[in-house]
Amino acid sequence: MTAEAQPKNKTTAGSYFVSNYPPFSVWTSDKAPEAHAAIQRLPHPETPLGVYLHIPFCRKRCHFCYFKVYTDKNSSEIRRYLDGLTREFDMYADSPIIGGRKPKYIYFGGGTPSFLSPHQLTGLVETMHKKLPWDEAEEITFECEPGTLTEAKLSAIREIGVTRLSLGIENFNDEILELNNRAHRSKEIQRAYDFARSIEFPQINIDLIAGMVGETDENWSRCVEQAVAMEPDSITIYQMEVPFNTTIYREMMKEKGTEIAPVAEWDVKRRWVDEAFRALEERGYTITSAYTAVKNPDSTRFVYRDRLWAGADMLGLGVASFGHLNGVHVQNQKDMGPYLEKVEAGEFPIYRAHTLSGEERLIREFALQHKLGRVNRRYFQDKFDVDVYERFAGAMRSLQDEGALSADDEWITLSRAGLLRVDECLQRYFLPEHQAIRYT
Repeated sequence: MTAEAQPKNKTTAGSYFVSNYPPFSVWTSDKAPEAHAAIQRLPHPETPLGVYLHIPFCRKRCHFCYFKVYTDKNSSEIRRYLDGLTREFDMYADSPIIGGRKPKYIYFGGGTPSFLSPHQLTGLVETMHKKLPWDEAEEITFECEPGTLTEAKLSAIREIGVTRLSLGIENFNDEILELNNRAHRSKEIQRAYDFARSIEFPQINIDLIAGMVGETDENWSRCVEQAVAMEPDSITIYQMEVPFNTTIYREMMKEKGTEIAPVAEWDVKRRWVDEAFRALEERGYTITSAYTAVKNPDSTRFVYRDRLWAGADMLGLGVASFGHLNGVHVQNQKDMGPYLEKVEAGEFPIYRAHTLSGEERLIREFALQHKLGRVNRRYFQDKFDVDVYERFAGAMRSLQDEGALSADDEWITLSRAGLLRVDECLQRYFLPEHQAIRYT
């Protein structure tokens, strides 16, 4: 039985989280020349520029992880990869796509960026600064796995200018962390957090996942209590999904031949997120997206997210990285060998691409901005000369009938119920050819 045929409330194999549009499955290698052409064109001068750096190294591969990661690389292999990153960055810095712009946001993602040593990290950043200074960056985000953090490493991360430290806690229960093959344990969380606080990062975010294998009502309540007690600047909570390229999925196929995942059903995960949001609101936090609660919305921002969802350019550097350049979606070579061969030969390591039509650009921004909980009608009228109330009338009406959203003359506002299942709702805005197809 296919995933589509399974009961709707069951967590089945496949991607659920909508991070881009059109779906990645329609990006193709034969369109790679379109990405190369986009790099050689001058950008629109008002389009912000960002940089994403993929650090694909981890101590262990989480059973639910679907990113490109490696757990078996030695120091010389890591050094070669970092050299490749800087070569790729240099090529972009010298190309027309930069057009005199400086990055407005930088994002170190993974994998585990905090896997790098202080020396490796500072060397990478110093080399890149020589080509394209980051002095105009509004935000520099750095993802961390608590067990990789030492005082020296945190100090180095702070010294390179990181403004938002994101701790991948996911859960506080050691048994659940082990069951899901997380590398860190609970005792490492508070130690890393306390030192990060002591050296005054402007923003500390912690990540939780609702619905990891083994999760229970009682344990989730304890996790929420512990997270709230830490009083981070922001908390991001994801609902567990099981994409096809995960260890969990392979084990599901090997052992039982089923696409129903061994994790909580969707209504349970949504209830858990709602409980967390309510607990955070009671402590003065504000819910600013489908996944995020912030302590002070006047000063706590997510520039990376907000810029991307409003059409910014992004250089996606590193193996399998995703980017967006001059209206073209781009993904790099998805394996280490081909990626390094390309950059070491002085070539952009592009694997596949997709040029967005005007309609796809509209849908992409309209859908993704729903995740913020409110969408401004005039924004789309001014930018695309489209009345989204007319263009998406049918989909909006169905969501209104279900109590997922409401609309007035200026704003579309999602209800809490709509926000908790926003990724499911967004697909109604997709073009017909992009519905009911594989997302990745």
